[in-house]
Amino acid sequence: MATSTPVTPATTNSRTINKLGVAAVVVTVVLWASAFVGIRAVGPSFSPGSLTLGRLAVAAVALGIVALPKLRTWPKGREWWPILAYGVMWFGGYNVALNAAEHLLDAGTSAMLINVSPILIAVLAGFILKEGFPRWLIIGSLVAFGGVALIALGSGQRSTADVAGVLLCLLAAVLAAVSVIVQKPVLRKFPAAQATWFGIMVGAVCCLPWAGQLVAEVQAAPLPATLGLVYLGVFPTAIAFTTWAYALSLIEAGKLAATTYLVPGTTILISWALLHEIPGIWGLVGGIVCLVGVGLTRRRSR
Repeated sequence: MATSTPVTPATTNSRTINKLGVAAVVVTVVLWASAFVGIRAVGPSFSPGSLTLGRLAVAAVALGIVALPKLRTWPKGREWWPILAYGVMWFGGYNVALNAAEHLLDAGTSAMLINVSPILIAVLAGFILKEGFPRWLIIGSLVAFGGVALIALGSGQRSTADVAGVLLCLLAAVLAAVSVIVQKPVLRKFPAAQATWFGIMVGAVCCLPWAGQLVAEVQAAPLPATLGLVYLGVFPTAIAFTTWAYALSLIEAGKLAATTYLVPGTTILISWALLHEIPGIWGLVGGIVCLVGVGLTRRRSR
């Protein structure tokens, strides 16, 4: 006679956490994909630095309304170091580099290039977290960087500006990868919303030199562009970075990074529907090679 496995409170709680983690990942993927399209749409009205400051300022207010009432303790002493690091690199440097890149590249190509970051996260985890370097990680990394080379090759046939866009995207990918590794320990003490809000505030302070430029551009920008900036601040920044941090607190960094493989395809669909943009043939082929390489890194050696 078959016996049923008893359902304990711990099992039920684990299933609930898994469902919440999956929901957080889905929200993050969709909103981050929309961010690539949103940046491209408002790009003609805002320069990279002012767009970053405006986006972070809106996010700081929106998320602060939720996070601050529940804040019971502030970081102390050395606890600030990782927060300052990912605040400067991710919320500041990453956004400025990506905004500048999307002045030169379409949204889909930018998303595919940024998608190199999961491989970088795996490499950093191998060094810093002592997870090692499995054979398929090395093979997949080489294939993925071959895809990046194809995108760069196709861009180089058009203009040097496109090559600069590729390099800016790769810089953004590096900053994002390092930030994920740095943020992980912070989430052991602070909830996702608070850890995200701390980083947003640090990034906003770094971008204050663009305050005057932001004021001037907001005054000159058409209303749809300003509303687009507000959207970028509330949804892909305040909400999506919080859901990412929440998922990161539940899931290993390497496994969670793999979910961002869904972002480029989602970005291309949204960009095609709203902006009528699709990457060129080199961008599509290179992007597919990147995704294949990243997929290979997830294989397990026997």
